Amino acid sequence: MQLKQQSQLEFIALMASLMSLVALSIDALLPALEQIGISIGIVNTTDNQLLITMIFLGLGFGQLIFGPLSDSFGRKPMIYTGFIIFIIASLICVSSTSLEIMILGRILQGIGLSAPRTISIAMVRDSFSGDYMAKIMSFIVVIFILVPVVAPAIGKLMLDAYGWKFIFNSQLIYGVIVILWLWLRQPETLDEDSRIKFSFRLFINGIKEFIKYKEAIIFTLISGFITGSFMVYLSSSEHIFREQYNLSEEFPFIFAGLAISVGFATFLNGTFVVRFGMKNMVKTFTALFALVSLFYILLFFQKQNPSIIVLIIFFGLQFFCIGFLFGNLRALAMQPIGHIAGVGAAINGFVSTIMAVPIATYIGKFVTVTSLPVFIGFFVCGTLSLLLLASLNIKWLKS
Repeated sequence: MQLKQQSQLEFIALMASLMSLVALSIDALLPALEQIGISIGIVNTTDNQLLITMIFLGLGFGQLIFGPLSDSFGRKPMIYTGFIIFIIASLICVSSTSLEIMILGRILQGIGLSAPRTISIAMVRDSFSGDYMAKIMSFIVVIFILVPVVAPAIGKLMLDAYGWKFIFNSQLIYGVIVILWLWLRQPETLDEDSRIKFSFRLFINGIKEFIKYKEAIIFTLISGFITGSFMVYLSSSEHIFREQYNLSEEFPFIFAGLAISVGFATFLNGTFVVRFGMKNMVKTFTALFALVSLFYILLFFQKQNPSIIVLIIFFGLQFFCIGFLFGNLRALAMQPIGHIAGVGAAINGFVSTIMAVPIATYIGKFVTVTSLPVFIGFFVCGTLSLLLLASLNIKWLKS
């Protein structure tokens, strides 16, 4: 029997744990990319980035399936379905002997994980609204950020002790624990009366409703640019620190330190957003995000990489800005579409992720001998985001 009593703290922890399944499947694998590449016969080491970007491709398309279905059949059943797909996909990854099979497994992993990732956000929107929703999202992301902090180090330990296949197995164990927690402790957040009767036009009608709201579109597109720029770093970080700086052993700890920068900003956002409002926070930190990257480009254009300390400082500043953007952008996009939260979260997640994958794949090809292309990507994405903000009404910009 499911327990009905649940504290707000437990709700935040559970939603963060559901979202963390995605982060664990990405970040714990980073130290093992070289070994996996050797095992499945990858010749060009930059192709290792595909093991990261392709899971995002699955995440994008999977949200189109599970988001709308969760509006009709409830949140929890769709999360269970997604996890079953994730189990099958993980078995494919473990048994892979070629890059093509591994990519198939990673895409399917993304499709399966899109259920907890998207539906957890819809469950937050079911339960909260306004700036308070952004505050709850910020605290969820703070806990969520702890996974990227520790995942690479844990992945490195498992890699050294048991090999890269054990990393996939550990993800399954963690997933089972979280799913059992969901089943036992979390009530369904979408009431029967609030469910939309399923039809094949459900998603089409959802798109028509979504595009009625200019702010939902604008903040979804901005989220795509910010996610894309961050994904460039995520997919190329192992190459930068291992190949360009010869810091293979130190990489998990550097990655953890930079993740703390995002987490600290996200934690601060949970307090500041109620005082200053989501829109003002997004306006301020999008501008800072673009300016920091422009400063790096001006300093190191057509030059060799700076010292590792300088690089970490600049990365840390960029990610500090990102920490104030992720939760607010998602909350702003979802705010006007609470009546179609499942479909809305699916469209938001699909568009932002499908934008991010080609951005990361394209820019990542240029990250060979220096990290400069990463910051050029930051600047371009930040500038385009500012232009999108400028497309909103003038009164908002002057507020």
